[in-house]
Amino acid sequence: MKKIYTLVVLLGLFLTITSCTGSSRSQNNLATLDKKSAREVSLKSVVVGDSIFHITDQKVWANGQLIIEKRDTIKTVKEVKGWNNEQITTLVKAPIYVTVE
Repeated sequence: MKKIYTLVVLLGLFLTITSCTGSSRSQNNLATLDKKSAREVSLKSVVVGDSIFHITDQKVWANGQLIIEKRDTIKTVKEVKGWNNEQITTLVKAPIYVTVE
């Protein structure tokens, strides 16, 4: 009886592990998406000294061709002082919120 229980537990563990690794294959990779008609937007932040450069790259495809590409950069300070210079807030790891219209 103990051997059967051990076999069932090992079989369940094996099935759990194989099902978890198989689900990662179904995720879409951005590089493999169809760009026949699409817009790709890339956001990144680069710290240079006491400044942060927030860089946005956009590419627009229509009928399988890249029709426009643009890069915008916004420069901010790295740290912002609070009221009465008490609390300093860093913008290095500020969250990014995206709105699609």
